[in-house]
Amino acid sequence: MNSLFKDACTSSVADGPSLHEIQQTAKRLDGLIVETPVWRWQSGIVEQVLKPSTRVWLKLELFQHTGSFKLRGAMNCVASLDAPALRQGVAAASAGNHAIAVAYAAHSVGTHARLAMPRHASPVRIAACKAHAAEVHLTDTVHEAFALARRWVDEEGRTMVHPFDGPQIAQGTATVGLELMRQVPQLDAVVVPVGGGGLIGGIAAAVKQINPDCIVLGVEPFGADAMYRSFHAGHTQTLERVATIADSLGAPYTLPYSFSLCQRYVDAIVRVSDDELARAMHWLFRDMKLVAEPAAAAATAALFGPLKAQLDGMRVGLLVCGTNIDAPRFAEHVERGAALNSEPQMAE
Repeated sequence: MNSLFKDACTSSVADGPSLHEIQQTAKRLDGLIVETPVWRWQSGIVEQVLKPSTRVWLKLELFQHTGSFKLRGAMNCVASLDAPALRQGVAAASAGNHAIAVAYAAHSVGTHARLAMPRHASPVRIAACKAHAAEVHLTDTVHEAFALARRWVDEEGRTMVHPFDGPQIAQGTATVGLELMRQVPQLDAVVVPVGGGGLIGGIAAAVKQINPDCIVLGVEPFGADAMYRSFHAGHTQTLERVATIADSLGAPYTLPYSFSLCQRYVDAIVRVSDDELARAMHWLFRDMKLVAEPAAAAATAALFGPLKAQLDGMRVGLLVCGTNIDAPRFAEHVERGAALNSEPQMAE
């Protein structure tokens, strides 16, 4: 299906976590994270527009501690620190979900977190970080946030916990795939939202080592499609600007490690519009009663959008990755989605 992408770069590809390493990571994280549930989606839009033979399961990672999958990678990084590193503390830069995860992980193991967050970050997410005893510094841009976090590493000896890149992040996110493949054996396809690639890279490594025939597909917003562009270019890409309601998927670039994992294990990346994300948020709320942030609706948007013809009739797992959104913004997006879903073209 995606041989062009697979052939683009076969050298210098990260081996990624082995299945044994993923299993060992799951044991290490046992008791520190939640094994999130899977729920079969059988009502509403699934009945209305998909073939009766289609089976759809939602991996509900929004029920994770801190409200997103980010805790898996952050906890794996922080819990592996030795005593001197724990005394120095950790640093991170993030617009929200990763920052919350690092704050929670640091507090859990008794170390201190300094977090650089852009001022446009949701107040709900900033408050969640402070609730876990993290020290939060606000910057004008995401780029300034990363520069500040790196300065803390250089000047204070803190350990940087990256939001999406590196072996420990991939080991942590891979445990999502390990759980899913045990919870729903013999899936035909797994669909995963893509920001920087750390989530899908880890999940795909687990899925493909357990069942090489299972298709792994990534989803990005049109306004934040660095991984899509990287796949087509055959090397990492940087975006000039990011513009999407899915702020959790707004990574402005790809990095070598996570990109190489995606090249090795991911079959294709597709893109969805903000309108499609809003529609999917509405379906998840209406049919499944889930409060999903825009990023968490990306896999659903792809199933009923660019992937519908390809996946209809298959056994499909969709990752619902997070729920950290304030009530007014959630209502705004769901109302937008409801209005779009009531238009004539959705009457099928």
